[in-house]
Amino acid sequence: AAMRSRAEVDATLQTAKLNPAELLPAVHCLSFGPQAGGGECCLLQLEPGLCAELEAGRSLVIRGEKDEHAVLCSKDKTYDMKIADTSNMLLFVPGCKTPEELNADSTSCTIIHSQIAGFSNNYWELRRCRPKLKKLRKLLMEDPYEGPDSQKDQTSTFSKYTTEDLLSLIQASEEEILHQLQVIDACKIEGYWRILDFDYEVKLLNHVTQLIDSESWPLSKVPLCTCLEELGSLEPREMIEHILLSYGRKYVDDGEVFFEMREDKICRAIAQMLLQNAVKFNLSEFEEVWQQSVPEGMTTRLDQLQGLALVDKSSRPETIFLLKVEDLPEDNQERFNSLFGIREKWTEVDITPYIQDLCAEKQTVGALLTKYARSSMLNGVKVYNSRRPIS
Repeated sequence: AAMRSRAEVDATLQTAKLNPAELLPAVHCLSFGPQAGGGECCLLQLEPGLCAELEAGRSLVIRGEKDEHAVLCSKDKTYDMKIADTSNMLLFVPGCKTPEELNADSTSCTIIHSQIAGFSNNYWELRRCRPKLKKLRKLLMEDPYEGPDSQKDQTSTFSKYTTEDLLSLIQASEEEILHQLQVIDACKIEGYWRILDFDYEVKLLNHVTQLIDSESWPLSKVPLCTCLEELGSLEPREMIEHILLSYGRKYVDDGEVFFEMREDKICRAIAQMLLQNAVKFNLSEFEEVWQQSVPEGMTTRLDQLQGLALVDKSSRPETIFLLKVEDLPEDNQERFNSLFGIREKWTEVDITPYIQDLCAEKQTVGALLTKYARSSMLNGVKVYNSRRPIS
């Protein structure tokens, strides 16, 4: 394109009925460069915090397999990526000067010839989202660890996963993944992350609780060293330590390592063991057997079973059955469909443990229920049922 002269610019301004005195003296004349095709460039909109990450030299990672919606992760947060269309075409002009920069440089009426290197009608928009961690447990549950003597472990054809593998497969930031591995009590065995088979976990827990009982230790002060010495002949020492870490809080007193056992978690595991062999359990019978099954000095309470088991108050006699929150779908709508398929009407107290993990930042359970359920009164109690017919 021929370069425009100042006279041509002034004539154009006159035709457009614009007063040159109200405009900056500098003029950008834009022309499309030879390579100005659309589609080669992508724009990504970053919030200040993420921008600072990149400027500090840290990287952002896009994660997801071919059939998954892409997410972008920083070191500790996960963002959904969505394409936002713009009504104005966005032009990429290298070395483009903004009005502020031109103002500072108030040289006489200049004409700046700029070539457009590319353009776009959309950009990627990021929205903070919950990390998609359900898959983490699913992958590790393909091949739970049944102990050093398990024949299955020698012949298993399932994949085993290192931290690197999980980072490439799970749509969450590194910190969120490592935190979740702790939450699900995964442990590293020979460099691979594993979840203990539940029966094996209970077996290890029984060894520890029986030792506590026979030594008459207080539950708040279980010595690591003695546990390893006494139980090391029965099971690998790292498994004994792992079970203490899973079911206790580690602390150091006078140079020695102790564990304060977590009563609620131990009671919960024993309830799961009792419930997993029955479809439904008479509630009062269950409560009696459960209290008899836990280590001496521990007290069982139904609120220890939140997100693990559900009491059916409508049956006569009342029953209890296993319903684990981690077995439910991760997607909000699917989660609610699944819950309303199990029970038509829920009280807020009953449903809360099963939807708590769906709450986004600063979102309440109440807000979630308003969106996905409708409320009504049943015998003076507020209950929630599905907004849509459940097939």
